[in-house]
Amino acid sequence: MASVIGKTVNGRTFYYLAESARVGGAPRVVAQRYLGSAEDIAAALAGGRGPAPTPTHTRHLAFGDVAAVWRVLTDLAVVDLVDDLVGSGSGSGSGRGRVSVGTYLALAVAHQAVAPESEPGDVDLGEWWSTTAAQRFVRPRIDPGVLDRRAFWRAMGRLGPERRRLLEAGVLDRLRAELAEATEPAEAGGPVLVLDVPHFTTYAGHTDAGGEESTDEPWLAGLAAAVTLDGAVPLTAELYRHGDPATTAFTVLSERLATRYAGLGGQAPVTVVVDAGQSAEVDFATRTGRHFVASLPLTDHPELAARPATGRRAVDRERFPGVTALDTRARVAGVDRRVILVHSNALRAAQTQALARDLSSATRRLADLAGSLERRTLHRSREQVAAEVARITRFRWVERVLSTSLTGGDEGLRLRWKIDEAALGRLRHEVFGKQVLVTDHEDWPVADVLTAYRARYRLESTLRQFVALVTSAPSPRWRWSDERVAVHSLVCLLATTVAHVMRRRAQHAGVDLSVRDLFARLAGIEETVVSYPSTGGRPRARRVLVDLDPLQRRLCAVFALEEWAPDPR
Repeated sequence: MASVIGKTVNGRTFYYLAESARVGGAPRVVAQRYLGSAEDIAAALAGGRGPAPTPTHTRHLAFGDVAAVWRVLTDLAVVDLVDDLVGSGSGSGSGRGRVSVGTYLALAVAHQAVAPESEPGDVDLGEWWSTTAAQRFVRPRIDPGVLDRRAFWRAMGRLGPERRRLLEAGVLDRLRAELAEATEPAEAGGPVLVLDVPHFTTYAGHTDAGGEESTDEPWLAGLAAAVTLDGAVPLTAELYRHGDPATTAFTVLSERLATRYAGLGGQAPVTVVVDAGQSAEVDFATRTGRHFVASLPLTDHPELAARPATGRRAVDRERFPGVTALDTRARVAGVDRRVILVHSNALRAAQTQALARDLSSATRRLADLAGSLERRTLHRSREQVAAEVARITRFRWVERVLSTSLTGGDEGLRLRWKIDEAALGRLRHEVFGKQVLVTDHEDWPVADVLTAYRARYRLESTLRQFVALVTSAPSPRWRWSDERVAVHSLVCLLATTVAHVMRRRAQHAGVDLSVRDLFARLAGIEETVVSYPSTGGRPRARRVLVDLDPLQRRLCAVFALEEWAPDPR
């Protein structure tokens, strides 16, 4: 039932349109909308004569990226899983301002995904949360003023190793449901890949403003992970510290991770993905009954590199535009194997550009060296000059196409160089854009073999977006203890999981974007708060989304953002 009610403020009456309903058997006002003073209402009824009120200011809040991340965190039940493990009342604050451990973890994951610039340990979640529209639609409401970095680390202290393992198992169960929704029942337990990201990050001590580094020993961390073939979604992972070959050898890590995945209830077949030159891992995989996908050095199979382009076929024009492949067989480490010669136009263009850049740098430095020799301003022996030339031309491929000659004696050395066009042509024809893959999956389509091999680079690319190569301590007193490292890696890995689930959902809806492009598009969906001057009552404000392009509208539908979008009324 609707009615108009008046409220008197400082002697003036202002009117509201109130919606009433029975709540618990008693009448209650369930919604109200500000109409203005009697003069405002009269002007509106008369056709809006008079100037429209001028906004006093506007404010832009992050909406699309935060809302999409929170949608996936909600679907994965991260907050509920953690709070069930530690107790929902074990967070910080009191009463309505209490923030649970699960909420703190979800906030940290969302922050890491959409605003990873801050140093870990020094993240002001409250300051960031106040710049987002999520505080409007996340329930229960989170007051930014009660979020505290020290309280965050106290809360994370309750999430010990055993609880982290239980959380991983709970998230994995949710992921199984997620993966089953978008695939056929027979494919719901699709292949799982075990791969290695050897340079996850380096945990380093604090560096002050003067650039003086801490004396703490840096902590070089790698990450072994089990991910899905479809979307490279992390299912389980293990952080390891470099330095101990007995525990960091990939043969050991991959078998331990496969066993761990099975212990969490995983039943999908495991395939080990290894990089070029790791023939020992391929042999290990075959001895332990694991399937494998690996790359081989192109120089080991020149006969494949020389095969004409007419023998290659398009892999998948939608998933891999500009990629062709030759599916054949060859002897690998004395065994007849299925090998695939892959050619990518994008890789060829990138390698061509890289060579052009390196050649330009090398010839410029050679010109400077030759000029110094000609002017006799550089007093070095022939051996020293030859060593400098070798350093200049050491770039990949440069020494194959750039020939140099050093002539002269005591009267003066002369340096000459030229680009071998024939060698450059052979490089472009036989090397650029090509890779050789080997696998024991005889029945996999070429597209799946290539997807498996690229999974590591996809995972590593996302981690580079969220995790710096060096993660410095935020203050001199900060120490990267094992627990803090474990919490930081958990937050980063959950952010990566959320991002890959988001990309997978978008891809299955027909929107194929990289994680970086997807987040950039979502970040452009902002909420604008337009504030108007007070007419004697509470200042008025309207919330609207910025204009969206067609792709952003599709993303809103993929992540059901309309539910949380502001009501322009």
